[in-house]
Amino acid sequence: MRIAVIADIHGNLRAFEAVQADLQAQSPDLVVNLGDHLSGPLQAAATAEALMATGYIHIRGNHDRQLLDRSVDAMGPSDRAAHARIDDRHRGWLRQLPATYEVGPGILLCHGSPSSDLAYLLENVNPNGRYIASAEEVLARIGDVRPALLLCGHTHIPRAIRTGQVLIVNPGSVGLQAYDDDVPVRHYMENGSPHARYAILDRKGSDWRVSFIAVEYDWHAASKEAAAADRPDWAHALATGYALRS
Repeated sequence: MRIAVIADIHGNLRAFEAVQADLQAQSPDLVVNLGDHLSGPLQAAATAEALMATGYIHIRGNHDRQLLDRSVDAMGPSDRAAHARIDDRHRGWLRQLPATYEVGPGILLCHGSPSSDLAYLLENVNPNGRYIASAEEVLARIGDVRPALLLCGHTHIPRAIRTGQVLIVNPGSVGLQAYDDDVPVRHYMENGSPHARYAILDRKGSDWRVSFIAVEYDWHAASKEAAAADRPDWAHALATGYALRS
């Protein structure tokens, strides 16, 4: 069995179309999409249309939820930008997406963690920076569920970790290779190159082989579009894979 795993497109249609084209050569049996589909200053509506036309398994991310459960005044700038571009049909599609999904026995999809779309499952941040979570911390965040394979997104950082009998894979982000956040403290999530990211998982007996893929696309055009939308942070991240330091 071959599974393609994508996540965190964030309205970057150029990156998503490049990943779709690359997937044709991969011939996956299944494509799963782990959420945060539209939020950002790029092409939210067109990205929604493209995703709605696929046969992929989609789940909801925190930004997808925030486009539905809060007022425009309470949204951050990326969610407000997407909100202004999408219509009620797109919101209806987001509304029916599950927060988690089990793909047959032993394969669980989530955005952040199984219990929270905001949790960093594999990363810790503190005033000294970002570092990988310990096996004990990861298992505590998973909770009582113990799938053989857990697929998550949210941090935009490609990573595969085995804790006990659980293999956890984050494919990285299709659409945004760096960002900063203030929760719980100021931190930067960066991949250091602007390539669109996804993962291919091949079942080998009872285990999985994980391949992380980086795809070229026209990130300069995406960066210019973000700059025109008055988002220099996005423009820099899209062009470089690094977060803009103020």
